[in-house]
Amino acid sequence: MKAFQDHYPENLAHCYGCGRLNTHGHQIKTHWDGEETVTHFTPESYHTAVPGFTYGGLIASLIDCHSTGTAAAAMYRAQGREMDTLPPFRFVTGSLKVDFLKPTPLAATLEIRGRVKEIKGRKVIVETTVLAGGVATVRGEVVAVQMPENFGA
Repeated sequence: MKAFQDHYPENLAHCYGCGRLNTHGHQIKTHWDGEETVTHFTPESYHTAVPGFTYGGLIASLIDCHSTGTAAAAMYRAQGREMDTLPPFRFVTGSLKVDFLKPTPLAATLEIRGRVKEIKGRKVIVETTVLAGGVATVRGEVVAVQMPENFGA
């Protein structure tokens, strides 16, 4: 099954966090898991904050891109459309709130889970939790705003 990000049009697939065409980026892959979305990401040794723990900025960027991908998929789902139909739904971050609950170990594959809290017009609010070994270490909330068709043109 294709990830949400695999459906992004080429001109919108360069994001550092989720763009499949950015060879230096995270290239996260997000899927539906029932009413939640899920991404798995394994930090590398260079993602260190202090020895043994993951850098918080990396975690914030994972929450950001997971949430905007979730927003796009939720909008397609709400309109009964497949993700490869046009015009494409893409979202940018209007607000990013991150609460660090406890240090996130570096030697663990992270599970990032999102849940749509609200869809209202061009905005989607997504709550996202980062888990390491099944333990919630970070929670975030993103207000994702639908990107205008002429954005970046």
